[in-house]
Amino acid sequence: MSEYDYDLFVIGGGSGGVRAARIAATHGARVGIAEEHRYGGTCVIRGCVPKKLFVYASKFSEEFEDAEGFGWTVGERGFSWSKLVAAKDQEITRLEGIYRRNLERTNVEVHDSRAVIEGAHKVRLLTTGQEVTARYILVAVGASPNVDTGLPGVQHVITSNEAFHLDELPEKIVVAGGGYIAVEFAGIFNGLGVDTTLIYRGEEILRGFDMDLRTMVREEMEKKGIRVILNDVFTGIEKHADGSLSGKTRGGEMLEAGQIMFAIGRNPHTRDLGLEKAGVETDASGAIRVSADSRTNIESIYAVGDVTNRANLTPVAIREGHAFADSVFGNNPWTVDHSLIATAVFSQPEMGTVGLTQEEAQGRTPNLDIYKSGFRPMKHTLSGRDEKMLMKMIVDADSQKVLGVHIVGPDAGELAQILGVTLQMGATKADFDRTIAVHPTAAEELVTLREPTERLRG
Repeated sequence: MSEYDYDLFVIGGGSGGVRAARIAATHGARVGIAEEHRYGGTCVIRGCVPKKLFVYASKFSEEFEDAEGFGWTVGERGFSWSKLVAAKDQEITRLEGIYRRNLERTNVEVHDSRAVIEGAHKVRLLTTGQEVTARYILVAVGASPNVDTGLPGVQHVITSNEAFHLDELPEKIVVAGGGYIAVEFAGIFNGLGVDTTLIYRGEEILRGFDMDLRTMVREEMEKKGIRVILNDVFTGIEKHADGSLSGKTRGGEMLEAGQIMFAIGRNPHTRDLGLEKAGVETDASGAIRVSADSRTNIESIYAVGDVTNRANLTPVAIREGHAFADSVFGNNPWTVDHSLIATAVFSQPEMGTVGLTQEEAQGRTPNLDIYKSGFRPMKHTLSGRDEKMLMKMIVDADSQKVLGVHIVGPDAGELAQILGVTLQMGATKADFDRTIAVHPTAAEELVTLREPTERLRG
């Protein structure tokens, strides 16, 4: 009989934890998993999946307008927030059921409980008080929305968690933050008819992305009616007797709203997890320090996903969980390459990106060729909408290797997925040049770019 109850115990039933549990079980490990909320984690329950459904819903307001340019007569229309929320909840329940069934099919023992670490090989389930032991413990608890706890009136704000469950849409909303969550929700609320303001402390939204794309997305958002305030933050929030809010800013603005949403980042969800009992090291933000193979400084404890604050994306967490399970239980050691990750921002307009930004490339490579093409998408030639599309390619001028491709416009995320494959294979500009275009598509621009718009040398 084994000295441990489990070969592996996973704390956290999100995408990374579930993948690790399932793969480890298929390798013959005895696996337990605990989740305090709902299986599927942030992405499925209160993140990218419901957000994308809301993005779809918000785009119909423009689709109805665009239809007239193609000969359609669109009659009276209305929107029901409660119907959208109910439909979203039904889909999330369906997806959670799939997660649970997949765990059960691989004989993973599921615990509906918060779990905390009691030692290098011991976990306590808070719902029952039961203590279980495991040869290995995997922490995959993700991250949670951050708010400015020192801000007067901060108790009146919501985060993305609450935004999915509002009883009703406000007439006005202010979204604080400039990252992808803030930008995406600003587009959602604006598309659903809410008077929307975005306030961000930085000089431009979407820090970390290519500057040309950051600027274009902000300009297009403003065209759609979103007010964007830069270089400013809230200094206090007041709630009135009628439930409305007033937010005073450092720049002297007084912003009135029915709701104020904070999307100013996320913190690793490690508080009161018991890491100190096992001696697990964390950084200043609370993120668990791990090696390339996701091992902590304690030999029996690993961590994957947002709780490690490496690359906070669901597909990355899934890959990390899979790599951990294969390496520890499948006799097939491998690690995740975080250096080239394709990603999408479901802003309006959408953004897809893979590889280095121009700013990053200039810091690494002396000679660059930059190719850019801005144009009106074909759809808007008849719709009449004043919206542009941008495609940008960054090439090492010496080796002709494509270092980055960045897109703003319809289906940019779908394009980024395929472009990620080409860059992962080391594609050169010549590879793109000899590829025959698919016409008429926006993507054909990527294989018809001939002359650099900029030549950067030295």
